[in-house]
Amino acid sequence: MEKFLEYIQEASKITRIIDHMLYVTYPLVKDTKILVKILTEAKKATAYCINAILQYEYLYKRIKLYSDAKTNLRTFIEKCAPKYSINQSEIKQVLELFELAEAHKKSPFEFAKGNKVVILSENMKQNTITLEKTKEFLILTKNILQKTQKTIISQK
Repeated sequence: MEKFLEYIQEASKITRIIDHMLYVTYPLVKDTKILVKILTEAKKATAYCINAILQYEYLYKRIKLYSDAKTNLRTFIEKCAPKYSINQSEIKQVLELFELAEAHKKSPFEFAKGNKVVILSENMKQNTITLEKTKEFLILTKNILQKTQKTIISQK
């Protein structure tokens, strides 16, 4: 099977799981650690969608791929996103999602405060994960997955 199709399938599977975690598991358990898990999985699913788009465009020789992930992300933003109807506000949200997931990964300390998780960076800068923010990221992930599937499948 083509690599881009594998990425789409994996992104779809992850999106279904995090949807269930957010709307079924979290209301039952009320554990804020679930919000962090949803955030990291939403980042993974979004990255799979971006990789699927990049692989598909590379397969048809419309773009070049590089070993540097940041260069590939820039290629996605500049050359691929408009073709897949991914607008600037969605790109901004994707970058925010990636930044927040990276802050969590590098964070020396994080704690729950009410219904949110506060992530502290090494220089004590605070990032906060809330239920509302997590829902926004899930919607973003679903939208990008849908646009990816629609565009690639309509071109096949």
